[in-house]
Amino acid sequence: MDTHFLCYGIAMETKQSKRNQHVYECPIEATVDLVGGKWKAIVLHHLLIKGTLRFGEIKKKMPTVTQKMLTAQLRQLATDGLITRTVYPVVPPRVEYELTPLGVSLGPILVAMKDWGEAYVSTPQPPSLSKDRTA
Repeated sequence: MDTHFLCYGIAMETKQSKRNQHVYECPIEATVDLVGGKWKAIVLHHLLIKGTLRFGEIKKKMPTVTQKMLTAQLRQLATDGLITRTVYPVVPPRVEYELTPLGVSLGPILVAMKDWGEAYVSTPQPPSLSKDRTA
């Protein structure tokens, strides 16, 4: 049974995800759940631009992420169906990651985020408002 609610002032219905048991009260919540956090969108963007990448190649593009965190984020993206993880039976093990069609469908969102971020960091910021508003 769906219930009605407001999502940023828009009347919506609560929807249970067809992919998992989570109930999303807003479509934006579902998107943020899948690509939110510090690293997921960056991983997805690298895979969107470069195609298939090995773990070490992704790590080189993201030097400040720890190996443990990157591994966790890649596993979550694979669990959510946004990327595929292919393990080749060689020594040393070779693991490659690529976007699924669902992951590719996020392309316009990732490009828009990149474009917005580029504009944001290149625009001079106004001075901070004074904490003392009595003047």
